[in-house]
Amino acid sequence: MHPQSQQDYVSISFAGQGCYNNNKKWRRQSWWRKWKQLSRLQRSLILFISVLLFICGIASYPTVTEQLRGLTDGGPDTGSNSVLKPIIPHVLPQGQPPLPEQPSQNRLQKKGNTSDVTVEDKVADVKKEGEERVVISWRGAVIDTDQATESTKDGESKEHLPTHQETTFSKESEASWLEEVREAFRHAWKGYKDFAWGHDELRPMSKSYSEWFGLGLTLIDALDTMWIMELKEEFKEAKAWVAAELTFNKNVDVNLFESTIRILGGLLSTYHLTGDTLFLDKAKDIGFRLMPAFKTPSKIPYSDVNIGKGTAHPPRWTSDSTVAEVTSIQLEFRELSRLTQEPQYEAVVTDVMKQIHKLEGKLDGLVPMFINTNNGQFTHQGIYTLGARADSYYEYLLKQWIQGGKKENQLLEDYLQAIEGVKKNLLQKSSPNGLTFVGEVSHGQFSPKMDHLVCFLPGTLALGAHNGLPADHMDLAKELMETCYQMYVQMETGLSPEIVHFNMYQGSTRDIDVKLADRHNLLRPETVESLFYLYRFTKDHKYRNWGWEILQNFNKYTKVSSGGYTSINNVRDPDYPSPRDKMESFFLGETLKYLYLLFSDNSNLISLDKYVFNTEAHPLPIWLSTV
Repeated sequence: MHPQSQQDYVSISFAGQGCYNNNKKWRRQSWWRKWKQLSRLQRSLILFISVLLFICGIASYPTVTEQLRGLTDGGPDTGSNSVLKPIIPHVLPQGQPPLPEQPSQNRLQKKGNTSDVTVEDKVADVKKEGEERVVISWRGAVIDTDQATESTKDGESKEHLPTHQETTFSKESEASWLEEVREAFRHAWKGYKDFAWGHDELRPMSKSYSEWFGLGLTLIDALDTMWIMELKEEFKEAKAWVAAELTFNKNVDVNLFESTIRILGGLLSTYHLTGDTLFLDKAKDIGFRLMPAFKTPSKIPYSDVNIGKGTAHPPRWTSDSTVAEVTSIQLEFRELSRLTQEPQYEAVVTDVMKQIHKLEGKLDGLVPMFINTNNGQFTHQGIYTLGARADSYYEYLLKQWIQGGKKENQLLEDYLQAIEGVKKNLLQKSSPNGLTFVGEVSHGQFSPKMDHLVCFLPGTLALGAHNGLPADHMDLAKELMETCYQMYVQMETGLSPEIVHFNMYQGSTRDIDVKLADRHNLLRPETVESLFYLYRFTKDHKYRNWGWEILQNFNKYTKVSSGGYTSINNVRDPDYPSPRDKMESFFLGETLKYLYLLFSDNSNLISLDKYVFNTEAHPLPIWLSTV
């Protein structure tokens, strides 16, 4: 070292404790004298700038702001169970990727947290600046009809798409992955059995339950899953409950759509798989009790039915029904007519489809989200989406055509026209990586907003291509499948948010943005559903690998040690994903079922040439097939 540099260095080094203290004291006094020499205006300006910089620093860090907001809005109770308790992962056979640690018991959300809305709260009138706005539910999510759609740009920029890790697949790994799904089901079932038996939904964090209809919703939704997974003991105890405890003679309002796809569909599917008439008898009972919903001036059914009184009514805030709700009950009612030889069930749902077919107000085959039960006309026209309140209309066009033996050309024509409408009006590519996505149109304006629910579309397109529809449907399915996978892998937890916004302007550094209000994950099935279809038809193992990654992240961020899985509020925060304390019935009825079928190489396990899945993943027979 140069001598002069060394001398300079020594002059500021610790030459002893006394010297250090003297230098420190001198510097403190020097700075204080300089501060006192400043004018009052200068000192005030410096203090103001310092405070402003501190506030900006806090506001720019989303995790801090979200936790502060949670504290002020009745958020997490830091005094209750705030320590993460990892679950020791299972030991896998040699050569298999290890499971990450699985934190389970996160801090419990207080009941007052506005983001922790239970599914039975179907309607909530929320005051905002003196005006009343309506919040409704759709497939387990609470939707604010006035919710803004602006995107929030945050997080680290990603210039390249994340890629999956290739995994060599073998018979041993297939058996291991199948067992991993079974274990996930057993763990979820344990929580339900211990804390919510016979009730609708498990609240795993608080070790309690919530009721929607009071009909054992989770248990019925999971019946055919247990049969497919060969979980014989669990199925046996569930069947015993159905035989002894399940009754529909209750003075309770149920949602026509949800009870049809979950209860009627679940019972019909279980009957076909087992041949046990117990489930058919229960299906006949609930099907008959749902029929009053169709007694409307327009024959467009009401949304709610009192299955004990035999009365029906629309929601209290409107006389409209959701288009997806009234057009996504056909598979189940048609099958009920076929089994019972009673034509009225098929007749009422066929009338609905015929009316929808004739209505004006479509955009190249795309339908609005609402329809009036009095006059049978579309309402709230000008908004077109493949997300909430419209999604399964398109799914059921194709699946009814398949169910009926590909004879009903009107259904096929409407489906093909709708897909062309999607290509023309809703399909765009993101920047910078060119992800193909499905947006929305509102009164002529395109919005790059895409619900996770839209991830049903790759599987539906692939199913159509498998049944002889244009080959470019499969090409589009593969592109959209990649996009849905990126909605998972680009999040810090590896789990998709409920809604994303895609960047379309040049110069953007990441394809996907997520608003604070949209960061929740409800354990939804749509992406793994489409992965199942894509793997069945292509045998490309990357789709299995993607499903395996998703399963591991469910285990890591949503598994609760005492039993069950919980939806979470924040997929962008792996340190505090903020559990919502709810396990939706579709996690057992759909998500885990599709993962199991994805990992199975047995194409005869629910053959797609013999069965068609309803929108709750309950397989129903294709009529011309021998089952």
